[in-house]
Amino acid sequence: MTDQTPASVAPAAPAYAGPRRILSGIQASGALHLGNYLGALKRFTELQDTGAPLFVFVADMHAITVWQEPEKLAAQTREIAAAYLASGLDPAKATIFPQSAVPAHAELAWIFNCVARLGWLDRMTQFKEKSGKHKERSSVGLYTYPVLQAADILLYKATEVPVGEDQKQHLELTRDIAAKFNNDFGAPGFFPQPEPLIQGPGTRVMSLRDGAAKMSKSDPSDLSRINLTDDADTIAAKIKKAKSDMDVLPDTVEGLDGRPEARNLVAIYAALSDTTREAVLAEFGGQGFGSFKPRLAELAVTSMAPVTAEMRRLMADPAEIDRALAVGAERAREIAQPVVDEVKKIVGFWRG
Repeated sequence: MTDQTPASVAPAAPAYAGPRRILSGIQASGALHLGNYLGALKRFTELQDTGAPLFVFVADMHAITVWQEPEKLAAQTREIAAAYLASGLDPAKATIFPQSAVPAHAELAWIFNCVARLGWLDRMTQFKEKSGKHKERSSVGLYTYPVLQAADILLYKATEVPVGEDQKQHLELTRDIAAKFNNDFGAPGFFPQPEPLIQGPGTRVMSLRDGAAKMSKSDPSDLSRINLTDDADTIAAKIKKAKSDMDVLPDTVEGLDGRPEARNLVAIYAALSDTTREAVLAEFGGQGFGSFKPRLAELAVTSMAPVTAEMRRLMADPAEIDRALAVGAERAREIAQPVVDEVKKIVGFWRG
């Protein structure tokens, strides 16, 4: 897409003909929770066995778009890596690495900063939400991080990206940047048009205190979320204290309309048990939350206890985490460096 030619009338370019690759990452800020597990970590473990190379990184460069305590940032990077491993990601199958360990991310992001248009970034709703009323006090990085995100994806020529609702706009930006680069530099098909991977019922887990708000590590109430490091008693207590309503569970999914807390708890049960909301309601329809919550608590404890135990074991041995990250970083650099080298050649940078 050029500045002058709308995508709708632009001539069709040759499609990307490279291999299928999947990429995703989680930002290194704050503790991970059940929403991260069901919406991302659990899905990653499934994706590593699809036959396509899987790249999963810790987004520590994205984390510093707002100020981070340096020592805490390093600890959070290890904690997220521990969560990856504890959830079942195998370093022999998936490339697991810290974003900052691959310099090509920053190099490609700068080139993409010169490809992307200000108007595109002005339309990014997340910056408006995160900066609030005082956007002039926000870092430039917070404004341009969707461009870095595009570099994260296209550096590995990823063809598929697991995304939630809040990231679909950024993936569209990635596709625009890829198309404009390919067109502007006469490199048709060089970068792919990455597609979103549609996930299952656990992709958007809501707060346990407010069924209309997404479960978040930034929520001031710890009761709003189940942290991956919570013990069994804490998990059970949070489920039992979760906000619900006075009605019984309906027999159909349509009966959950207008009942955000009920819908959320049913969706969590479905995701944890690898079933559908319809199946959950077939079992529990007509029952009250006094019966349903204990069963959900039991399921959550059973599902999360192995992950929590393994996370704690790994976090007690940071050297093991570092070894896995070092192997992944080396593998990622081997893939990324030739791509950024070719980009520099296409752009016209001096090559001695």
